[in-house]
This record gives sequence, structure tokens and C-alpha cells, in this order.
Amino acid sequence: MLLETRFFTLRPGTRDEFDRVSREGTIPMMRRLGITVLAFGPTTNEDNGYLLVRCFSSEDERITLSQSLYADPEWERSYDGPVSSMIEDYRTAVVPITADAMKNLV
Repeated sequence: MLLETRFFTLRPGTRDEFDRVSREGTIPMMRRLGITVLAFGPTTNEDNGYLLVRCFSSEDERITLSQSLYADPEWERSYDGPVSSMIEDYRTAVVPITADAMKNLV
């Protein structure tokens, strides 16, 4: 299994809207497409920080599900432009995780 953590730096003044769009739109969409979202939300140590933690069974699944998300007409129509415009930068860390460790996270 793989644990993917995305650390976003958002443009000043956009974090509340980014969080709203995430809670109401992008996170439910990810879950509908089969992506396991473990955690997301504003970081407490950075004014413009936001975190997204997802889990995948393999690197192939991570790539396939991510590609299906970004190619989905709903993403392109409703989220691609608005979400991208709020992101200043982001980093992604992917680490292996055992099934036992995963049970403790969920």
C-alpha cells in the first residue's frame, strides 16, 4: 500500500474557498471514483497551507485513479480552473505503508 501526502501552498486569501470546494466537491468526487481520502484540511502551522492524504494499493492504482480524476468531465468543467487558480505551489510525498499500519490510520 502507498500513502500519498500532498502539501499545498495556497494563494493568500483563498484557503477558505479552497477548503469549501474540497469539502463540497473535489473530495466527494475523489471518493466516488474510488480514491481513499484519509485526511484533508487547512494546516495549523501555515496560514496558506492545506493538506491532502490519500491511500492507494499500488503505484499503478495511484496513477490510474489520479488520471481518471483529472480527465473526468466534471473535474474539467467544475474544478480544474478554480482549484488551479488557488494553488501557488504543492509537493507530493509517497511512502509505502503496511496493511497493519493502515488499519491504525482508518
